[in-house]
Amino acid sequence: MSDQQNGRNGRTEHHPGHRLRRELPAEVPAPAAAAGEDAQEPAERPLTGRQRLVKGLWPPRFTRAQLIVALLLFGLGFGLAVQVASNSDTDSALRGARQEDLVRILDELDSRTQRLEDEKQGLEKQRQELQSSSDQAAEARRQTAEKGRQLGILAGTVAAQGPGITMTIEDTKGTVQADMLLDAIQELRAAGAEAIQVNGVRVVTGTYFTDAGKSVSVDGNKINAPYRFKVIGKPQDLEPALNIPGGVVQTLEKEQATVVVERSDKIVVDALRQGKQPDYARSSSQ
Repeated sequence: MSDQQNGRNGRTEHHPGHRLRRELPAEVPAPAAAAGEDAQEPAERPLTGRQRLVKGLWPPRFTRAQLIVALLLFGLGFGLAVQVASNSDTDSALRGARQEDLVRILDELDSRTQRLEDEKQGLEKQRQELQSSSDQAAEARRQTAEKGRQLGILAGTVAAQGPGITMTIEDTKGTVQADMLLDAIQELRAAGAEAIQVNGVRVVTGTYFTDAGKSVSVDGNKINAPYRFKVIGKPQDLEPALNIPGGVVQTLEKEQATVVVERSDKIVVDALRQGKQPDYARSSSQ
């Protein structure tokens, strides 16, 4: 009897544990790893040098300073491209020129260089004469008078004569414009022209050309074709300057004008200008 009770008591003692286990939720087994996959995440692989470079360059990130520098570089590159194209056009024009035209261009450049050298030597000679003259005041007055005559010729207030050329432009079509005549004046000045007269109008430093219908106006004075230029200077320099490839003569002939250039040992430029007294400017030596 006691053993049976003990047996029931024993089952009774173990019974609460079994009931507690039944009341607890069942253990959920961990999901099994998929076949062929590791249970642990693989370590991230290091980037190669090329991948790091691409990652650093893309997507691009620009600052304001970088954008300004980029615009400046673009403008500089565009300017260089235009300059190279311009030089290429000039080079192609020279490559297409005839041998005699190239020789003429070289002669003109040599002549301009020689004129500048002669002017330099003349100024040095004047300086030496002033320094070595026993009567420096008299020598200074002589040089001043000579300089005054030279300036009078340049200013158009005195007549001048000397070797040079005449250029006559026939314009029966009325196609010659003021800018073409101005180009001729500038080319003649660059070739060493010292005095110029166009159809009775003296050309000076401030001379301007304007179109006046089918004619041209010089300093407000209307002139008609034919346009006759009387130019004093070295004929061997003046004529080639007008006849260079793409120069004055070729430009006028493209406009169906007829141009005749003649050399002469004596050209008289007698059209005068009135000397203008400045209103405000005074000599700094006074």
